[in-house]
Amino acid sequence: MERKEFINAKRIVFKFGTNILRGDDGYVSLPRIFSFIEDLSHLARQGKEVIVITSGAVGLGKKRLGIDSTEGVALKQACAAIGQGKLMSIYETGFDTYGLIASQILLTEDDFSVRQRYLSLRTTLNKLLELGVIPIINQNDTVSTVEVHPQFEHMQVCFTDNDKLSALVASELDADLLIILSDVEGLFDENPKSNPNAKIIRKVEEVTDDILALGTDASDGGRGGMRKKIKKRRKT
Repeated sequence: MERKEFINAKRIVFKFGTNILRGDDGYVSLPRIFSFIEDLSHLARQGKEVIVITSGAVGLGKKRLGIDSTEGVALKQACAAIGQGKLMSIYETGFDTYGLIASQILLTEDDFSVRQRYLSLRTTLNKLLELGVIPIINQNDTVSTVEVHPQFEHMQVCFTDNDKLSALVASELDADLLIILSDVEGLFDENPKSNPNAKIIRKVEEVTDDILALGTDASDGGRGGMRKKIKKRRKT
């Protein structure tokens, strides 16, 4: 990305994955999160419209319960319900330090599939940005599973992870820039975890099948992975 693209961008969506928000011990890293918040606050004070897509609720809930696995939909949703309040508290405290207001937005698939709900969401988010508020957006994992029931047959499932959600938010809210922060430096020509000599690909002009094949699935603790990041770029 050219530096001028970032400087000229007015509305920027930042996506924080689970692994980028936690330390090596698996627990949320407060110093790391607050350093991100400090940088975002500086951008907001410069007149940028900042939108945050954040993971971490399920991980915080899992640690709070002292469990190692969230296998099963019900358990994952329970962890999300426990961890979401803590996650939002961290963001509120951090942004409040810099005199900024953070707002919580929890989304499900039909918030984009049902036009009336999408228009309402768009109006609300635009108003928050107009007021100088920082929207903190997360998938509503507690209720986001669309049940197999006749009344849901018409519904298109839009996203299953925050990588796809960030792409939708950036696209549907006319963002100038989407920045995904990850614990992986970028897309490599080979898996850097197995080949230390793998070379990073700095720019992708078109997402072809060959480029898509370079992506890997999510690491432990996440649900996105490089493959899904590339896929969402291909479709938006």
